Amino acid sequence: MTTLDQPTKPSPTPTTVAARDRPVRRELGIGNTLSHGFLLLWGLLTVLPLLWMFVSSFKSNGEILADPWGLPATLHLDNWARAWTGAHIGRYFLNSLVVVTGSVTLTMLMGATAAYVFARYEFRGRQVVYYLFVGGLMFPVFLALVPLFFVVRNAGLFGTWKGLILVYAAYSLPFTVFFLTAFFRTLPTAVAEAAMVDGCGHFRLFFRVMLPMARPGLISVAIFNFLSHWNQFLLPQVLMQGDDSKWMLAQGLFALSVSQGYAGDYARLFAGLSIAVLPVLAVYVAFQRQVQAGLTAGQLK
Repeated sequence: MTTLDQPTKPSPTPTTVAARDRPVRRELGIGNTLSHGFLLLWGLLTVLPLLWMFVSSFKSNGEILADPWGLPATLHLDNWARAWTGAHIGRYFLNSLVVVTGSVTLTMLMGATAAYVFARYEFRGRQVVYYLFVGGLMFPVFLALVPLFFVVRNAGLFGTWKGLILVYAAYSLPFTVFFLTAFFRTLPTAVAEAAMVDGCGHFRLFFRVMLPMARPGLISVAIFNFLSHWNQFLLPQVLMQGDDSKWMLAQGLFALSVSQGYAGDYARLFAGLSIAVLPVLAVYVAFQRQVQAGLTAGQLK
């Protein structure tokens, strides 16, 4: 009895194996070219004004008017000293640092607690309360300035740092709760259940287990809140009138630009603006990886 030979597949050659293992090369199409070009243009529009501001802060007023796009002949470091002391930018800088630190801490504590409850616990009216928080995102700040002014004044908090901290925290809670609720829902429930079996209470479960796991999201939201509070101008201008020793940095820069009149001390003004921008750049450079991890963590789950 004869058997027919089964057809055998030819063994792959080293050339075909190497070609198969090689990653697929993306073709550079028109869409990729346009997107990269747009990002490059956006980056230039963002970076070039900052560079021009920093360079101008080391120039004299004559150099700024005569050659605004040129480099300084000598570095005028006294511009920064005059802005820090003469224009009281140093005092306003410290005031803003104290208020923003308190407001971000309060916002993150209350926002993380509320978001964790909305994401992990079932109770009657949960969706209603959650959508009330999220609904706060639809109301701009300037729509509530007049009633907010009377509420803060009647509470005895007008012109105080405590009142400004509470207002900052209240306006930052909707975004904080909305972002962190979605983030807490992506965390694995097996870890929380194992901690509860081991005797961990709700309080310890939140602070010892869930908060460390939510660190990327917490850092991302904290940075966004810091940038929002640090650059805030409208609320301090309305709620911190009177005593200029308690002003925020944005108020001090506005007063510096207005008080010059026709004097035109642009070098000191650019130095003050550079001092205000430095903390924002430092925070972004230090935590840019954490921000990217927090924004993409929910998508990777």
